[in-house]
Amino acid sequence: MSYHRHKRQTQQAELDMTPMLDIVFIMLIFFIVTTSFVKESGVEVNAPQAQTGTTQNANIFVAITAEGDVWIDKRLVDLRSVRTIVARLHAENPQSSVVIQSDNQARTRELVSVMDQIRMAGINNVAIATDSSNPQ
Repeated sequence: MSYHRHKRQTQQAELDMTPMLDIVFIMLIFFIVTTSFVKESGVEVNAPQAQTGTTQNANIFVAITAEGDVWIDKRLVDLRSVRTIVARLHAENPQSSVVIQSDNQARTRELVSVMDQIRMAGINNVAIATDSSNPQ
């Protein structure tokens, strides 16, 4: 009697990862292109109270502190540069609107000056943030 040893041929399953990587990269590009970036002001302010406040979708936030400092995109900026910074941010996203977050202790002069700079940048869709959570 003769015993024959049979060699088992093992087949290793190989997965081709190329199609999955292609899909992942396409999805990544899609999400990057469709994402709208919000430029926050970078400082907390106490907004004035209002009973008639409405919700506003905005992409550019400009904050005015009680001391009269102007913040855009988490940076302290000079009042004279508000126009150019807002124009640049608006050029990146032409559908964006601007919300001014003015502290309730800020002077009206600073608020009007900031609004004037934004309108000179060619943006007419400007809103002023208020706090309607606890009206007086």
